[in-house]
Amino acid sequence: MKINQAILYGSLVLAACASCSDKMNYNEYNIYDKAYITRTFEKVGGFMTDIYNHADYDFGQNYSGAILGSASDESEYAYSGNSIEDFYNGSWSPSNAKSAMWSSMYEGINICNHVLSEMQGLTFDDLKLNSDYEAQLYRYKNYKYECKFWRAYFYFNLVRQYGGVPLIKQTTAAAEINKMGRSTSDEVFQYIMDECNAVKDSIIKDYSNEGNYQITPAETGRVNNLGVLALRARAALYWASPLFNTSNDMNRYKTAALYTKELIDACEARGMGLTAKYENLWSVNNWSDESITKEIIFGRRIYGSGTNGASAVFENYNYPVGIEGGKGGNCPTQNLVDAYDMKATGLGIHEAGSGYDENNPYAGRDPRFEATIARNGDVWPTSYKTVLETYEGGTHGEPIAGGTPTGYYVKKYCHGAIDLRSTSKYTADDHTWITFRLGEFYLNYAEAVFKFLGSADATSSEFPMSAREAASKTRVRAGMPAFPMGLSNADFWTKYKKERMVELAFEGHRFWDVRRWKEADAYFKSITEMKITLQGDGTLQYTRNTVSRQWDDKMYLFPIPQTELLKDENLTQNPGWDQ
Repeated sequence: MKINQAILYGSLVLAACASCSDKMNYNEYNIYDKAYITRTFEKVGGFMTDIYNHADYDFGQNYSGAILGSASDESEYAYSGNSIEDFYNGSWSPSNAKSAMWSSMYEGINICNHVLSEMQGLTFDDLKLNSDYEAQLYRYKNYKYECKFWRAYFYFNLVRQYGGVPLIKQTTAAAEINKMGRSTSDEVFQYIMDECNAVKDSIIKDYSNEGNYQITPAETGRVNNLGVLALRARAALYWASPLFNTSNDMNRYKTAALYTKELIDACEARGMGLTAKYENLWSVNNWSDESITKEIIFGRRIYGSGTNGASAVFENYNYPVGIEGGKGGNCPTQNLVDAYDMKATGLGIHEAGSGYDENNPYAGRDPRFEATIARNGDVWPTSYKTVLETYEGGTHGEPIAGGTPTGYYVKKYCHGAIDLRSTSKYTADDHTWITFRLGEFYLNYAEAVFKFLGSADATSSEFPMSAREAASKTRVRAGMPAFPMGLSNADFWTKYKKERMVELAFEGHRFWDVRRWKEADAYFKSITEMKITLQGDGTLQYTRNTVSRQWDDKMYLFPIPQTELLKDENLTQNPGWDQ
């Protein structure tokens, strides 16, 4: 069977959909009214494209180059004064609420509700004489299931950020919306999982293999049933986590484990699995090479202004300062670097017998370190053939503006072959943000089964794969030893969190993981930088530098934007933010 892949190809949105504030109000269009929009399959499809355009990603577009990882212990933004600092310098508030997600997700929900209420039961007379009419009508009928998925996905992004939010399940007048209070987080999570259960068996399973309704060309960029199963499984794990599971209900972890196992089984039955090389996951052809797409359940193609939509925005933000076109950007912390174990022993650098040498700190580390992080002495980016000097006074280090404050630059998601010099012809390429991939769900399964069964080695008839086995899959793929049997619960939990930090680095998880675990006191009150100095004899001295950050437990959830509270007298603020 042809390997399933799910990378969004993207297309132009109809001119009728251009205004975010007006796009769904047919009465405000003199030309593009409801009758016009619903007359043709192409125009209805434009609304579906706009829904996909609301899928989130984090390439620095929201914070002038900074990513959410730089508001966690994953990275530090190289320039002071960036708005990402508001998350940890005391400037965060309901009037400075970081509300882009609130606005974008409710816009997406609004479009979904309108498609579900206003664009059903159409027959498209313009297509009836076409030879592929039945196939296109089949595609159209699937839109309602896609809408239900995306509406649930948008609510997931809202609930993980705010907790309970207003649940708007149908097209509703603004006056009525502005009287709605918040549903509980339990109600929102249950709604998400119920919606996924309602559509998982109806939505198209594989756009590249639809039998009698073969769609040409195959729309592999649309969400399929594996995406639905992935959303349900991820939502269930968040619902089971301490931030939302205040009663420590172990049945929630069982639900998360069952849902994740169903997803993994479905992926493996379809021929999917981990790609051979970790770094291929963010390569330029990760949307088309079946040896890579076999791990990717869904990803969003990110388009720029280059030829065929190619871009180099992430490279421009994150290539090292000191080379043409590089701005420094999001610099990996020493906290992240320390999470990479020793390859030969599989032990952490602070464990006895690991083989770690503090005078040669990067030798023999987990291969994912070299794939993810650029350090002093590396040739990076590959197109420049420049040896990095990240030490104090080096070509790519402090005190140059934008010089890495941590001693490192990020490689992951950067395409090192892109050359930003003005004389280069290769200045952009394809990028895909990975929304769901199988590697994440092996780790999610490990967490849920560990919490439910009570140990890393435990199995049952329902869960024949232990947490230790599941959490080892991504390590073994990278060439690391599997986790040993017999770990204490405390040791496994520590190692699991490090594995998750390493495997999913810069994929948008760390900021949320620490919050849902309610472990910010341990991880978000400071970060560690590595200050490197060149000695007179040519050797390097490595000195750790701790940088304090502000944390208050109210920050586990975002503040509801003050503008929304002013609109809706029944909308309540999250705890701690109304002071």
